Amino acid sequence: MGIDVVGYQTTIARSTTLSGIGVHSGENVSISFHPADPDTGIVFNRSLDNGDVVSVRAVSSQVGSTDLCTLLGKAPDRSIATVEHLMAALYAMGIDNVAIDIDAGEVPIMDGSAAVFIEAFDSAGLTAHAVKRRYIRVTKPVRIEMGGSWAEFTPHNGTRFEIDIDFDTPLIGRQSWKGEVTADTFRRELARARTFGFMRDVERLWASGHALGSSLENSVVISDDDKVINIEGLRYRDEFVRHKTLDAVGDLALAGAQFIGCYRSYRGGHRLNAMALRALLADSNAYDVVEAPARRNSVRHGELVAVSAPVFAPWSV
Repeated sequence: MGIDVVGYQTTIARSTTLSGIGVHSGENVSISFHPADPDTGIVFNRSLDNGDVVSVRAVSSQVGSTDLCTLLGKAPDRSIATVEHLMAALYAMGIDNVAIDIDAGEVPIMDGSAAVFIEAFDSAGLTAHAVKRRYIRVTKPVRIEMGGSWAEFTPHNGTRFEIDIDFDTPLIGRQSWKGEVTADTFRRELARARTFGFMRDVERLWASGHALGSSLENSVVISDDDKVINIEGLRYRDEFVRHKTLDAVGDLALAGAQFIGCYRSYRGGHRLNAMALRALLADSNAYDVVEAPARRNSVRHGELVAVSAPVFAPWSV
């Protein structure tokens, strides 16, 4: 079985707050998570300097830029950047509804992985609503290609990721991660994998206003002679592909609902993930919407039944 299938929506039991630095902006950020009502989804509430608060839903239709990170919102001064690691943690833990208050335009990078977010939600605890969770179930293949990269969704009785990367450096080369993504496997195999970058790209990124908060505290850095600069080395032998898988989980969390199917990609990234998700959701014949048939907390995939998608579908607004 793939992602833990439960019959009812969940939220966090108590509010919790984290603070850190934005990896691209270099700004100090405070971010707070609060319990939310059923069918709220994941909503960011950004406080602006003038006292206004801008709300942005964490759904595919709100994705703006996918350069170096995934950004929600269309206007730079009203957007939320680098949401992918946080969204991966929420998705893997099965948190459907949460209100997120943030005082800057970028989610803090923490240690470059999803582990700190997992720890925060563990501390806050989870609670179930008395409202059924709906899943997006892939019913036919959907594939996109972009240059030498490709991604596809296929039907599968679980939630599976098969991610391949291929970098022209002997330190990375071609790496693969394949597996069913559950809360347990995410914790063990993906959550601690950190974002990574190359020293040769630093000056170019700084000049474009990116990576201003990047450091050895929050990124795996690869030297010009293809060595890991970080004193502690890698957390996993193949940490690079595990982080790319973590990113894919976070990007696909913007479906606005858990999905049942298999997602494969080769040489992918945020842009390809976003394009593939849009292609799936644009084809109403490629998926159906299912839920548990009876009042049970836990069900098998085969017991899920198709239902009518709400007119105000969370993944389309």
